[in-house]
Amino acid sequence: MIAHSITWNATNLANMSFDKRGALACQHLSDLVASKTVRAEKAVLDDQIQPASIDLRLGSKAFRVRSSFLPGEDRTVAQCLEHMAMHEIDLRHGAVLEKSCVYIVPLLESLDLPPALSAAGNPKSSTGRLDVFTRLITDNGDEFEQVQAGYSGPLYAEIAPLTFSVLVRVGSRLSQLRIRSGSPSLSNEEHWALQQKHALVDTQLTARQVKNGVPVSVDLSGDPETGLIGFRAKRHSGVVDVDEPAAHLAQNFWEPLYRDPRKENNRQLILDPGEFYILVSKEAVQVPVDYAAEMVAYDTLVGEFRVHYAGFFDPGFGVAEAGGAGAKAVLEVRSFDVPFLLEDGQNVGRLVYEKMLETPDKVYGNGLKSNYQAQGLKLSKHFKTQ
Repeated sequence: MIAHSITWNATNLANMSFDKRGALACQHLSDLVASKTVRAEKAVLDDQIQPASIDLRLGSKAFRVRSSFLPGEDRTVAQCLEHMAMHEIDLRHGAVLEKSCVYIVPLLESLDLPPALSAAGNPKSSTGRLDVFTRLITDNGDEFEQVQAGYSGPLYAEIAPLTFSVLVRVGSRLSQLRIRSGSPSLSNEEHWALQQKHALVDTQLTARQVKNGVPVSVDLSGDPETGLIGFRAKRHSGVVDVDEPAAHLAQNFWEPLYRDPRKENNRQLILDPGEFYILVSKEAVQVPVDYAAEMVAYDTLVGEFRVHYAGFFDPGFGVAEAGGAGAKAVLEVRSFDVPFLLEDGQNVGRLVYEKMLETPDKVYGNGLKSNYQAQGLKLSKHFKTQ
């Protein structure tokens, strides 16, 4: 157990100031729960606390809305729902959220942050791999996924299943929250120094290439034995229960994609507009235990497609000592508007690293249910091959 250098308690939290920047570690998050800074309608469970984030749970009802929206500075989400909600859905016994529809779900967790702390949301890895577009919304918010410093109020999830309809219920976990002190993101120079020290990605880079994060490329060379390069989602499939791992046959939901063995040097894939793909990075990735990382979800500098809905990488991901040597970044990819040609080794995104306020008491892969440690090309935990 690592001793806390900062004391968190109900009496001094509101007036706390920080001279350090960093993402809060699991021990801090537990203390925030104990001090009611992170509040919940139902007790927060131990396994909700991840090394650098806390899993958020769906509440008892969902609202089908006409469209996505942001409340803006002068309105609450509840006020917007008075005009936007089409009907209310009871989640207490489970309900299906239909693909191509938009829902707003009040979460069980809420916040009462001190002025020194802000937060950001992101879909969980398994959520992104299901092509369920999930974003965090707050009252008076003018940005998705961002929680302003000092925010006090409820949290909501906007949920838009894009490929598969999903079965959810009270307590389902589709998103996660990272709480931060200051601005912990690294500069270009800090990213480059960290790359040189830890080999964040196992490829030869120059300082010039490490700009606004560390570049990540796509692997279309294929599995040496099978030639498998990825998966494309089937449009007309069944319902996925988000709380049931290994409950669905992959072949009913996914079409495997293979490199053409007759064209050894033609390592390419054309992304069809509106289709959803699971691919994998060419580089092995690691996140040192004193850092966390986030994949840039959409970068117009690399093409008109979106990569990686679920962007949080916990401390310890891919680290050999945590059982993650050789871990790849699985890429959730969707092309926009026009077909787009991907080639083997093409840059598709960037990993942006940030400092932790302290080393977490637990890291990804060590004693945790870490579904994707040491991963290669891998579908979400919901699917089985046989």
